[in-house]
Amino acid sequence: MMKRATLKSLYVCPFVVLFCSFVVTAISIAKFRYYDVPAVIAFGDSILDTGNNNYIETIVRAKVEPYGRDFFGGKPTGRFCNGRVPSDILVEILGIKKALPPYLDPNLEIEDLLTGVCFASAGSGYDPISVKIASVISPEGQLKMFQEYIGQLQEAVGEAKTALILAKSIIIISMGSNDIAGTYFSSPFRRFEYDVEEYTSMLVNSSSSFLQELYKFGARKIGVLGLSPVGCVPLQRTLKGGRDRDCAKSINEAAMAYNIKLSYSIEALGRSLPQAKFVYLENYKEFDEIIQHHDQFGFEVADSACCGGSGLVCSPLSPSICEDADKYVFWDSYHPTDRTYNIVVSEIVKRDIDKFF
Repeated sequence: MMKRATLKSLYVCPFVVLFCSFVVTAISIAKFRYYDVPAVIAFGDSILDTGNNNYIETIVRAKVEPYGRDFFGGKPTGRFCNGRVPSDILVEILGIKKALPPYLDPNLEIEDLLTGVCFASAGSGYDPISVKIASVISPEGQLKMFQEYIGQLQEAVGEAKTALILAKSIIIISMGSNDIAGTYFSSPFRRFEYDVEEYTSMLVNSSSSFLQELYKFGARKIGVLGLSPVGCVPLQRTLKGGRDRDCAKSINEAAMAYNIKLSYSIEALGRSLPQAKFVYLENYKEFDEIIQHHDQFGFEVADSACCGGSGLVCSPLSPSICEDADKYVFWDSYHPTDRTYNIVVSEIVKRDIDKFF
């Protein structure tokens, strides 16, 4: 178990990067409740973290207002959003529960464990330097918690039922954005050691190892999110987009290079492992569409954030906090709004759910 923390901060780590969004309307939830998915289990970064960082010693937190103002109860929970994040929306669409709890929540009950938890940690990445910079839970640390979780399931329902739950559950992973947009392009630690091709290959190799470890623990249905055009988040536009605040081309090109390699790696690995259903969740083109033509999807602003505008920090002291987050693609300078996430996850389920069966 990770060490509990008392540190509080208004700072939002610049290495916590957005989730890849899609551009379609939300789907009917009832349609997908017939799939036999007992649980959803999430790994990765801030895109899926539902509050684990609240319980560790890190400044990478979303534990202050106005985060969570549109979530159940209207209070910050550690989610980097005004409301839900994709892991929450996915469990609701599948008819499992309303939200996915963080594994480190000390108030978890057996039913929470049986229907899935989140191991993701905002700011995390495959590169150990990313983890060290942000002082968050590494992929290895997340796997260690997963192993502990399996032991708790076995104690509660036995080894046979635990194995069945793991085999039928959908595992979702979001990782790599912090490595590319943060560690590689926004710090001096890797660019003099690797070129983009070498660095993205290193990340993909780490992703492959992570999937193989999950498979060894009994996971069979694993969905891996590709990267969105992370050079188009509001902060990158401000830092690297020039006077016109354009998207950062070099970051987007690296994200595309990573996605190509990742998709091939996942497909090859899935074919090599018996009963594995490994699914690459593509989204780059879709998210680019929603940014470039946001008005067609009912958004008014795509280049600035609801909270913080074009700056870094979203906090109660931010000079710019919008009244209606539904008009914005981005909630803060790195992460989409609840409405954007809902569009995203609805499309991903509609398009890719059958690939897990």
